[in-house]
Amino acid sequence: MLISMNDERFLVTGAGGCIGAWVVRTLLDEGSQVVAFDLSTDDRRLRQIASAETLARVRFVRGDISDAAAVGRTIADERITHIVHLAALQVPFCRMDPVRGALVNVVGTVNVFEAALAHREQVRGLAYASSVAVFGPAELYPGGAARDGSPLSPRTLYGVWKQANEWTAATYARDHGMGSVGLRPCIVYGVGRDQGLTSGPTLAMLAAAAGHGYRIGFGGTSVYQLASDAAELFVAAARAAVADAEVVNMSGCAVAMPQVIAAIAAAAPAAASAIGFDNVPLPFPSALDASGIERLLGPVTLTPFAEGVHRTIETFRMLLARGLLRAPEDTGTPSGGPGGE
Repeated sequence: MLISMNDERFLVTGAGGCIGAWVVRTLLDEGSQVVAFDLSTDDRRLRQIASAETLARVRFVRGDISDAAAVGRTIADERITHIVHLAALQVPFCRMDPVRGALVNVVGTVNVFEAALAHREQVRGLAYASSVAVFGPAELYPGGAARDGSPLSPRTLYGVWKQANEWTAATYARDHGMGSVGLRPCIVYGVGRDQGLTSGPTLAMLAAAAGHGYRIGFGGTSVYQLASDAAELFVAAARAAVADAEVVNMSGCAVAMPQVIAAIAAAAPAAASAIGFDNVPLPFPSALDASGIERLLGPVTLTPFAEGVHRTIETFRMLLARGLLRAPEDTGTPSGGPGGE
C-alpha cells in the first residue's frame, strides 16, 4: 500500500549496511523522501534489493558519522524530519580497531543526538539501533530470556558501546526532554547480511543457493529477524511519538541451530548435507521478551522463519544468476553432516 508522507524527510545513517538498505527500500516503497548518509560509496546491498529506477529517488550524502559538523549540516540542509540511525562498526571491526569503533559507535551516536537537539523544531522522530549484545549469555537470565529491563552484561566492546548509546539517549531525554526509540535486534538475516559476527546463517543460505557447502561458526538458540521485518520496525519506531528514551527488545523468532539448518535444507535440498555449524552458543540470551515493542508500536507481524529462509534463498538464486552476488568460499562438507558438532 502506497502511503503519502509528503512532509516527511527521512535521514538513514549507515544506509549502505544491511538494515540500512532495507530501511531505505521500505521508505521508498511507501513513497517517502529519503536521504541516505554513509561514508562508503558501496551501494551493492541497495542494488541487490531495489532497482536503479527506484534508487534514483534517493538523495545520497557521503559523510562520516564521527564528523559532527557533517551530521548537523545534513540534517539542516536536507530539512530532515525523522532519523533512523544505523551507522556503526560491527563486532569484528570493533575488535580490530577499538579507537575507530568507539568514534563511530559512540561519538557518532552523540553527534546524531546533538544534531537532532539543535534542530528539534524540525526533527520529529529519532530511532537508533542498540543490540542484543548489551545483554550477557543465556545462563544469566531465567529460561535464557531477557526482558527490556533485564541486567545488561555485554561481553564485547560493540555491546559496551551499544549500552553507552542507550545511556546517551536516556541523558538527552532527562536533560533536554528529547525522546527517542532504541531497538535491540539480535540475528538479522536476509539479503545484504554479508558481514559481522552473526552473518553466518545468511552466508549459509547464500552458499546453499549456489550449491556450496558452508559451516556456521556458532550454534545454540538465538532470536532471528528477517531484514525487511527489522526495517519496518525501525521506520515505525522513528515515527513513534515518544517523550522519553525508550529502548526495547526487537521482536523475532527464537530458533535453534538445527532448525536453521533444516530450514535451509528445505529450501535447498541439494545442499542439505553440506551445511553445518560449530556447537558453540553466542554470548547472548536465547530468547527475548518483546512486549515493550508492541506497547510502543502496536501488534508486530513477523515473517515465519522458514518462509523468510525460503524467500532469502530464492532471491539469492536470482541475484547469483544475474551476477549481482558471488557465493561465499566453499568451506566443504562439515564432518557429521547437517547439524554437526
